[in-house]
Amino acid sequence: MAMIVLYVLIGIVLLVFIAFFFKFFSLWFRALLSGAHISMARLVGMWIRKVKLKVIVDSRIMLTKAGIDIDSDLLETHYLAGGDVLRVAKALIAANKASIPLVFQKAAAIDLAGRDVLDAVKTSVNPKVIDCPNPEMGRNTIDAVAKDGIQLRAKARVTVRANIERLVGGAKEETIIARVGEGIVTTIGSSESYKDVLENPDQISRTVLQKGLDAGTAFEILSIDIADIDVGENVGAKLQADQAEADKRRFQAVAEQRRAAAQAREQEMVAQVQENRAKVVLQEAEIPKAISEAFRKGNLGIMDYYRMKNVQADTSMRESISGEEPGGSNPEQ
Repeated sequence: MAMIVLYVLIGIVLLVFIAFFFKFFSLWFRALLSGAHISMARLVGMWIRKVKLKVIVDSRIMLTKAGIDIDSDLLETHYLAGGDVLRVAKALIAANKASIPLVFQKAAAIDLAGRDVLDAVKTSVNPKVIDCPNPEMGRNTIDAVAKDGIQLRAKARVTVRANIERLVGGAKEETIIARVGEGIVTTIGSSESYKDVLENPDQISRTVLQKGLDAGTAFEILSIDIADIDVGENVGAKLQADQAEADKRRFQAVAEQRRAAAQAREQEMVAQVQENRAKVVLQEAEIPKAISEAFRKGNLGIMDYYRMKNVQADTSMRESISGEEPGGSNPEQ
């Protein structure tokens, strides 16, 4: 019974050994035949560290065939750091074929920084065209106004080449688009007339290129071409019309304010006239008292009183003949 158990254990060990052998043998043998030797012990160690063996072996084989000697330990380290080993290997091969100086450490840093290192190498070899503005951002033209108030709508295409040395920490395409748009607006805005821009649209390209817009970016600007330029609205005339309308409303408000003030002043004068008339009536009410007092003190005789009444009657008759009310006021008022 003990012998049977021993044979079973030996069989299990042999099966495990055979399984391990065939699991790693094909990769080891393929690497050996390609001249990119990786020891069996290292393959087992990578498997224990949960590294995808096929990725490392294929990357080392590609690099070796391209004449680039990169130790498998560096490839494994980059994989464990979360990098795309295959893409870095392809980028190194593409850069080597295009005579672009690119070392593994730089390519790995670019990849770990979140940039597509293979696309960057391709862009270095085959320049890329960027639309300005980007239609995906919801704008189709860059609008600017010349000094004569005429709006121009422009489209530009920027040809750029990736700068490998500035990929880590360099600004992306959005910065290039923003800077080119700013340069176009500045150039059009400084033009005396929109006709000058339409006659020489290439002056926009020259002016913008002179500003060194690719500084601090991951790209090198090769050219800026004005793809289209159209005449928009007469912004100056529209602003003047809006200003005139605003001035009109302001003057109307001032006139209305003055009219209201005049009406208020008129009402104040009417009230003041009524007040003065009331004062006159009050003063006239004191006259009989004064006459009575004059009679008692002997300052006024009866004949003097009748003469005064005759004068009053005569004055009243004259006023009625002239068409005036007593007191000198016109009945039409």
